[in-house]
Amino acid sequence: MALANWRKPFKRELEHKINNLITAPQVRMVGDNIEPGVFSIREALRMAEEQGLDLVEIAAAADPPVCRIVDYNKFLYDKKKKEKEQKAKQVKNVTKEIRFTPNTDEHDFDFKSRHAENFLKEGAKVKAYVQFRGRTILFKDRGELLLLKFIERLKDAGIAENLPKQEGNRMWVLVNPKPKKS
Repeated sequence: MALANWRKPFKRELEHKINNLITAPQVRMVGDNIEPGVFSIREALRMAEEQGLDLVEIAAAADPPVCRIVDYNKFLYDKKKKEKEQKAKQVKNVTKEIRFTPNTDEHDFDFKSRHAENFLKEGAKVKAYVQFRGRTILFKDRGELLLLKFIERLKDAGIAENLPKQEGNRMWVLVNPKPKKS
Protein backbone atom coordinates (compact mmCIF):
# COMPACT_ATOMS: atom_id res chain seq x y z
CA MET A 1 0.00 0.00 0.00
CA ALA A 2 2.76 2.43 0.88
CA LEU A 3 4.53 1.75 -2.42
CA ALA A 4 2.08 3.99 -4.28
CA ASN A 5 3.47 7.11 -2.57
CA TRP A 6 7.12 6.53 -3.40
CA ARG A 7 7.02 9.23 -6.10
CA LYS A 8 6.26 12.36 -4.17
CA PRO A 9 6.79 15.59 -6.08
CA PHE A 10 10.14 17.17 -5.22
CA LYS A 11 9.88 20.81 -4.20
CA ARG A 12 13.13 22.70 -4.47
CA GLU A 13 13.56 25.48 -1.97
CA LEU A 14 14.72 28.76 -3.45
CA GLU A 15 18.10 30.10 -2.38
CA HIS A 16 16.83 33.67 -2.46
CA LYS A 17 13.47 35.34 -1.97
CA ILE A 18 12.05 36.46 -5.29
CA ASN A 19 9.18 38.67 -6.37
CA ASN A 20 6.14 38.30 -4.05
CA LEU A 21 8.09 36.23 -1.50
CA ILE A 22 9.99 39.36 -0.39
CA THR A 23 8.30 40.58 2.80
CA ALA A 24 10.19 43.80 3.58
CA PRO A 25 8.18 47.02 3.13
CA GLN A 26 11.15 48.80 1.54
CA VAL A 27 14.16 47.53 -0.41
CA ARG A 28 17.45 49.00 -1.61
CA MET A 29 17.77 48.55 -5.37
CA VAL A 30 21.11 47.96 -7.11
CA GLY A 31 22.07 46.69 -10.53
CA ASP A 32 21.97 47.52 -14.23
CA ASN A 33 19.40 49.88 -15.82
CA ILE A 34 18.30 51.12 -12.38
CA GLU A 35 19.11 54.19 -10.40
CA PRO A 36 20.34 52.91 -7.00
CA GLY A 37 18.17 53.88 -4.07
CA VAL A 38 15.53 52.82 -1.56
CA PHE A 39 12.11 52.00 -3.00
CA SER A 40 8.86 50.56 -1.66
CA ILE A 41 8.35 46.89 -2.44
CA ARG A 42 5.38 47.67 -4.73
CA GLU A 43 7.42 50.10 -6.78
CA ALA A 44 10.33 47.65 -7.03
CA LEU A 45 8.01 44.84 -8.16
CA ARG A 46 6.43 47.16 -10.75
CA MET A 47 9.90 48.07 -12.10
CA ALA A 48 10.83 44.38 -12.37
CA GLU A 49 7.56 43.55 -14.12
CA GLU A 50 8.07 46.38 -16.63
CA GLN A 51 11.43 44.86 -17.60
CA GLY A 52 10.00 41.32 -17.67
CA LEU A 53 12.50 40.15 -15.06
CA ASP A 54 12.50 38.98 -11.43
CA LEU A 55 13.10 40.98 -8.27
CA VAL A 56 15.70 38.99 -6.32
CA GLU A 57 16.64 39.65 -2.68
CA ILE A 58 20.45 39.43 -2.57
CA ALA A 59 21.31 40.58 0.96
CA ALA A 60 18.46 39.83 3.35
CA ALA A 61 20.45 40.81 6.46
CA ALA A 62 20.94 44.41 5.31
CA ASP A 63 18.57 47.15 6.44
CA PRO A 64 16.67 47.63 4.14
CA PRO A 65 17.28 44.36 2.23
CA VAL A 66 19.26 44.70 -1.02
CA CYS A 67 17.47 43.59 -4.18
CA ARG A 68 18.39 43.34 -7.85
CA ILE A 69 16.28 43.04 -10.98
CA VAL A 70 17.58 40.06 -12.98
CA ASP A 71 16.46 36.89 -14.72
CA TYR A 72 16.54 34.51 -11.72
CA ASN A 73 17.60 31.41 -13.64
CA LYS A 74 20.47 33.29 -15.32
CA PHE A 75 21.42 34.72 -11.91
CA LEU A 76 21.67 31.20 -10.43
CA TYR A 77 23.64 29.96 -13.45
CA ASP A 78 26.19 32.79 -13.16
CA LYS A 79 26.49 32.24 -9.40
CA LYS A 80 27.23 28.51 -9.85
CA LYS A 81 29.72 29.31 -12.61
CA LYS A 82 31.61 31.75 -10.34
CA GLU A 83 31.68 29.21 -7.49
CA LYS A 84 33.07 26.57 -9.84
CA GLU A 85 35.81 28.95 -11.05
CA GLN A 86 36.76 29.81 -7.47
CA LYS A 87 36.95 26.14 -6.57
CA ALA A 88 39.24 25.50 -9.54
CA LYS A 89 41.56 28.31 -8.46
CA GLN A 90 41.95 26.98 -4.92
CA VAL A 91 45.36 25.61 -4.09
CA LYS A 92 45.26 21.92 -3.38
CA ASN A 93 47.75 20.70 -0.79
CA VAL A 94 49.31 17.51 -2.07
CA THR A 95 51.68 15.41 0.03
CA LYS A 96 53.92 12.89 -1.70
CA GLU A 97 55.60 10.15 0.30
CA ILE A 98 59.11 8.78 -0.21
CA ARG A 99 60.11 5.61 1.62
CA PHE A 100 63.58 4.57 2.66
CA THR A 101 65.03 1.76 4.75
CA PRO A 102 68.08 2.09 7.00
CA ASN A 103 70.09 0.17 4.38
CA THR A 104 69.10 2.30 1.36
CA ASP A 105 71.88 2.33 -1.23
CA GLU A 106 73.46 5.57 -2.50
CA HIS A 107 72.02 5.17 -6.01
CA ASP A 108 68.48 4.62 -4.63
CA PHE A 109 68.90 7.62 -2.36
CA ASP A 110 69.91 9.84 -5.31
CA PHE A 111 67.05 8.53 -7.44
CA LYS A 112 64.43 9.14 -4.73
CA SER A 113 65.77 12.55 -3.77
CA ARG A 114 65.62 13.68 -7.43
CA HIS A 115 61.97 12.66 -7.47
CA ALA A 116 61.39 14.55 -4.22
CA GLU A 117 63.05 17.62 -5.73
CA ASN A 118 60.65 17.47 -8.69
CA PHE A 119 57.66 17.10 -6.36
CA LEU A 120 58.76 20.18 -4.42
CA LYS A 121 59.20 22.20 -7.62
CA GLU A 122 55.63 21.25 -8.60
CA GLY A 123 54.43 22.65 -5.25
CA ALA A 124 53.73 19.40 -3.39
CA LYS A 125 54.91 18.65 0.14
CA VAL A 126 57.18 15.66 0.58
CA LYS A 127 56.97 13.29 3.53
CA ALA A 128 60.07 11.13 3.67
CA TYR A 129 60.22 8.24 6.07
CA VAL A 130 62.56 5.44 7.02
CA GLN A 131 60.73 2.16 7.61
CA PHE A 132 62.31 -0.08 10.24
CA ARG A 133 61.36 -3.75 9.88
CA GLY A 134 62.23 -6.41 12.39
CA ARG A 135 65.74 -6.03 13.77
CA THR A 136 66.53 -2.94 11.67
CA ILE A 137 65.01 -0.90 14.51
CA LEU A 138 68.48 -1.15 16.06
CA PHE A 139 69.78 1.20 13.33
CA LYS A 140 67.82 4.31 14.34
CA ASP A 141 70.97 6.41 14.00
CA ARG A 142 71.36 5.31 10.34
CA GLY A 143 67.77 6.29 9.66
CA GLU A 144 68.21 9.70 11.26
CA LEU A 145 71.43 10.35 9.33
CA LEU A 146 69.67 9.33 6.10
CA LEU A 147 66.81 11.79 6.71
CA LEU A 148 69.19 14.61 7.67
CA LYS A 149 71.15 13.93 4.47
CA PHE A 150 67.81 14.03 2.58
CA ILE A 151 66.95 17.43 4.10
CA GLU A 152 70.42 18.74 3.20
CA ARG A 153 70.03 17.49 -0.37
CA LEU A 154 66.67 19.29 -0.79
CA LYS A 155 67.66 22.59 0.85
CA ASP A 156 67.51 24.41 -2.52
CA ALA A 157 63.98 23.20 -3.34
CA GLY A 158 62.34 22.99 0.08
CA ILE A 159 62.43 23.69 3.78
CA ALA A 160 62.12 20.98 6.44
CA GLU A 161 59.15 21.53 8.72
CA ASN A 162 60.86 19.77 11.62
CA LEU A 163 63.70 17.44 12.50
CA PRO A 164 63.22 13.68 11.99
CA LYS A 165 60.65 12.19 14.41
CA GLN A 166 60.27 8.58 15.49
CA GLU A 167 56.75 7.12 15.58
CA GLY A 168 56.56 3.39 16.12
CA ASN A 169 58.66 1.65 13.48
CA ARG A 170 58.92 4.77 11.29
CA MET A 171 61.10 7.84 11.43
CA TRP A 172 59.82 10.67 9.26
CA VAL A 173 60.32 14.27 8.21
CA LEU A 174 58.07 16.67 6.27
CA VAL A 175 59.59 19.02 3.67
CA ASN A 176 57.59 22.01 2.37
CA PRO A 177 58.31 23.65 -0.98
CA LYS A 178 60.08 26.99 -0.86
CA PRO A 179 57.73 29.91 -1.51
CA LYS A 180 57.85 31.12 -5.11
CA LYS A 181 59.21 34.62 -5.53
CA SER A 182 56.78 36.92 -7.30
